[in-house]
Amino acid sequence: MNNKKLAGKVIVVTGGTGVLGFAFNKTLADAGAIVGILGRNSEVATQRASEINSAGGQAFALVADVLNEGQLTSAKEQVLKTYGRIDGLVNAAGGNMPDAIVQPEQDVFDLNMQGLRDVLQLNLFGTLLPTQVFGKAMAETVSSGSIVNISSVAAHRGLTRVLGYSMAKSAIEGYTRWFAVELGRRYGDSIRMNAVVPGFFLTEQNRSLLANEDGSNTQRGETIIAQTPFQRYGKPDELTGALVWLMSNESTFVNGTSIVIDGGFLAYSGV
Repeated sequence: MNNKKLAGKVIVVTGGTGVLGFAFNKTLADAGAIVGILGRNSEVATQRASEINSAGGQAFALVADVLNEGQLTSAKEQVLKTYGRIDGLVNAAGGNMPDAIVQPEQDVFDLNMQGLRDVLQLNLFGTLLPTQVFGKAMAETVSSGSIVNISSVAAHRGLTRVLGYSMAKSAIEGYTRWFAVELGRRYGDSIRMNAVVPGFFLTEQNRSLLANEDGSNTQRGETIIAQTPFQRYGKPDELTGALVWLMSNESTFVNGTSIVIDGGFLAYSGV
């Protein structure tokens, strides 16, 4: 299906044990990549790597917390010891947290500052730190590397309740542009950075906001569906085509841009 556009490329996926990370791992492997599935849960990372290997792909588990530079460095050394290079990095670790959600009845002048800090740490610095570690290795080992960050429509529209997540993803957009420029000026076209901007996809982090226990949509979920011209949530594998393209040699002149995949959510005015 992908014509092995990523044949032989060694690509690390942070958040590889999550819902979206699961789709990323499989599609990258289907496209011929050797996928490093990085997450905190060793059992899940190992299981997902095994599934890919059993299906004829190539994958391996990497255990690390994206906020722990020492663990990331150990994971990087593991990759380099085995493969000698890193061709790509997908910064898919992130998500929302209950303490960072602002409820309608909550006083906006009495926000949970620690909850907001935690979400900013996970999404923003959980992208910066892996880039510092794996991106440096990329610069030292390959002549054509690609880094893809995960943004959100929350960075482009004022969405109620998800203040911390919105701030973090807005920062990801700014970081992507800034770092892409610096990479280009310092390394030429040998390393690129771009972002994918998902609309609404059901994940473990947002499920309680969007779905009831019986699987029906919450009122917030119904509002989102009404605002999405496709009238549905996205499916994880609908993000992967853009990801493969950004990781491949077909996008070597693409740098510092964000690709929106949202079923028309941002385009729709509601009228």
